[in-house]
Amino acid sequence: MQGNDFGTLPGELAPRFPDLKGQTVFITGGGSGIGAEFTRAFTRQGAQVGFVSLRQEIAERLCDDVERQTQFRPCYIRCDIRDIDALQEAIEKVRTALGPISILVNNAARDTRHKLESMTVDEWDNSLNTNLRPYFFTTQAVQHDMTALGHGSVINLGSNSANLGLSGYPAYVASKAAIVGMTKALARELGTSNIRVNALISGWVLTERQKELWVTEEALAECLRQQCLKTTVTEKNIAHTALFLASNASAMITGQSIIVDGGRV
Repeated sequence: MQGNDFGTLPGELAPRFPDLKGQTVFITGGGSGIGAEFTRAFTRQGAQVGFVSLRQEIAERLCDDVERQTQFRPCYIRCDIRDIDALQEAIEKVRTALGPISILVNNAARDTRHKLESMTVDEWDNSLNTNLRPYFFTTQAVQHDMTALGHGSVINLGSNSANLGLSGYPAYVASKAAIVGMTKALARELGTSNIRVNALISGWVLTERQKELWVTEEALAECLRQQCLKTTVTEKNIAHTALFLASNASAMITGQSIIVDGGRV
């Protein structure tokens, strides 16, 4: 692989990783929120990006925007990640269109609030089938590509809600805690094939969904009070860390949880 030039891309604050150019990236939930920033960031690096998302109109607008900026159109496939057969078929379509997948970003999740006393078995299953199960089966679907290539990077999105033990969505928090354990186990299992697996643990990123549903002045003030750094975490903060974890710059980092939350304690 080519070495890294830690300059910045023209007009961007993102670091530049030349070894990402030409690599095929698959992203779940890549059409909106943090996932959309992953799609933008990897495409700007010259990577070939395929992603799945449920919200087709928003995803197509993102593809239009990225194509205008980079001259490359991401490969978008509408998919419900709870349907594992459809998810793995989407991975096969991206592989056919763009080539073997060397970078996997497991991002898609739903942080719908729920209560212990009222949650049903079906609701529990739906939460884990969204927030945990797809991470395992996407990795299963790309491991042969990465083994044949002789390298690969799997990035699993976690949440500091598990570190902090936040209340109001216990099934979601449970899934995010499980992602850390699964990441360590898969890093051990896949390391002999030079496949790295890391968890990227995000703090409270004020996406449009968060602003619409959960952000209040009081909640935001309390979050910033708990952070060492007194500014909010952005989608770009998370995406730039993902670029690093995907790149050869992090060649000896695996089985780790990289926390990007402004030092929230």
